[in-house]
Amino acid sequence: MRRAKPNDRAVDVPRRVRNEVEIVLGQRKLLQRLVPGLAHAFVFWGFLVLLPTILMAMIAAVDKHAELPWLGRQTWFGWMVDLFVVLVLAGVASAVFIRKAVRPARFQGSHRGEADFILLMIAGVVATLLCWHAAAHAAGLNDHVGPLSAALAKAFPSHGLEERVFVWAHLAFVLGFLRYLPHSKHLHIATAAINVWMARTSRPGRLEPLRFDVPDDELRFGVATIFDLTKKEVMDGFSCTECGRCQDACPAWATGKVLSPKLLIMGVRDQVLAQSGEPILGNGVPEQMIWDCVTCGACVEACPVSIEHIDHIVDLRRSRVMVDSQFPAEAEPMLRDVERAGNPWGKPQTERAAWAESLGVRVLEPGDQAPEYLYWVGCAASFDERAKKSAESTAKLLQRAGVDFAILGPREACTGDPARRMGNEYVFQAYAAQNVATLKEQRVRKIVASCPHCFNTLANEYGDFGGDYEVVHHTELLAELVRDGRLEPKPGAKPITYHDSCYLARHNDVRMEPRELVAAVGRPVEMKRSGKKTFCCGAGGAHMWMEEKGKQINVERAREAIGTGAETLAVACPFCTVMLDDGVRETGSELRVADVSTLLAESLTSAADAPLPESSG
Repeated sequence: MRRAKPNDRAVDVPRRVRNEVEIVLGQRKLLQRLVPGLAHAFVFWGFLVLLPTILMAMIAAVDKHAELPWLGRQTWFGWMVDLFVVLVLAGVASAVFIRKAVRPARFQGSHRGEADFILLMIAGVVATLLCWHAAAHAAGLNDHVGPLSAALAKAFPSHGLEERVFVWAHLAFVLGFLRYLPHSKHLHIATAAINVWMARTSRPGRLEPLRFDVPDDELRFGVATIFDLTKKEVMDGFSCTECGRCQDACPAWATGKVLSPKLLIMGVRDQVLAQSGEPILGNGVPEQMIWDCVTCGACVEACPVSIEHIDHIVDLRRSRVMVDSQFPAEAEPMLRDVERAGNPWGKPQTERAAWAESLGVRVLEPGDQAPEYLYWVGCAASFDERAKKSAESTAKLLQRAGVDFAILGPREACTGDPARRMGNEYVFQAYAAQNVATLKEQRVRKIVASCPHCFNTLANEYGDFGGDYEVVHHTELLAELVRDGRLEPKPGAKPITYHDSCYLARHNDVRMEPRELVAAVGRPVEMKRSGKKTFCCGAGGAHMWMEEKGKQINVERAREAIGTGAETLAVACPFCTVMLDDGVRETGSELRVADVSTLLAESLTSAADAPLPESSG
């Protein structure tokens, strides 16, 4: 841990304290799955309450007539002990039932035998505690026990021998448990709270930048061996509980890919424990794992101890791309086009604003006065034919509402997001510097973006390079315009199901505004996996330009949307538009895929259907 690299993140103490209260003490993430969550919470809360009994047992082992001052004479505490012994045993029984009878797939690859032993040890600790209290009460050594201990005391004689047996048996279980702990996955008992404290407090969509302006001996090009890991990445490994919630949520794993976020973290941990200087990829972690990831964040959202799987994957990619020049062959054209042409489609920058020529949208020139909003169109909506419709609809709606906006046109370059998620931090930082300089030159303060990937980069990542803006997603601005009465959509009755983009809902918590727009134009129908539990379209992590092997993620999501019975699948991301449209076509369904802005533009009331103005102001 001492040799690990420092993390580059802000220290927000109030937020970190809140995380400790909610995630650690409140078990918030675990309780998202009620039954296993309660089982774990009973055990966790039980050990917090029962912690003083260890000291009490140590005192009694030396002198059976001695007791812990004050607390040892409190009958209410004796009742608490009985209550939480029962809760802990109930939690252990539930965990055994889940593991042995239900046998969920998320435990595949976990150390099940080790977990069984730990459950046995926990049961032994609290069972011997209960018997010790009962035997002590029977011998007249403890009059401050709860009703369960008092009832059980009737089974013990009064001479006190059993009290000696059970107090030492209890301490044997406790000390044996503590001796075993550092060598097991249950080390998380000691590290989880630390890991939650170290977790990022900013939006989860931000990746920590690599620093290239430091002395050579401090340069870091991602992660190749354990000696390149950051302190948080090392702590992630020690904190993994092997619960498999990340694996269960992962779209790559769900569609039969090699990637398991759980096994990846376990592989890194094994390398750290072995102090191996060998490359992590090919030893602790199969290389294909890191290329299967769509950086959707489902694993991070599901993890009860705040492990940041995406950081591990992107750091491993960085080393392979920037140091070894090794990455999937189908990603090479994208990386080349981003670097040379300024966009992943390889189109000339002069064509970037072609979609807007007939709409009279103002294109900012150097020296022009900044508009209220700069509309950041993004590469997909500028060059992909299907995605262009969302840009056209958004521009028409902003014009209709009288919003003062403009676009950069040919001077808007790729944000660098695909290159960064693929692992090419050099290219990303070059475009970040270029775009920040352009926005600074134009004195831009407020940006509206229709691509969640651009939105995330502009809002959460450009701040590391001097770009400080008020960034909103186009659904947020459009929902505000509808609420203010500046846009008046015509209500409809057709069923519409909305797909949450990972980079919008999960990474940036924008969930309600798109639903407001859907509800304004149709009858909303929710998919089972929605909001922060959304299922990826398959485009993230540069997979828009990579070949997917085996079962397709976008087809899986399309089938879920079709199963709702909706006539339209609404999206709020140009990548999702393309991927889910392809997925629907693959199924043979006639489900329509359309951006919410397009649906809103189509539903304007007859009063709002007057001829559109020729310019935005």
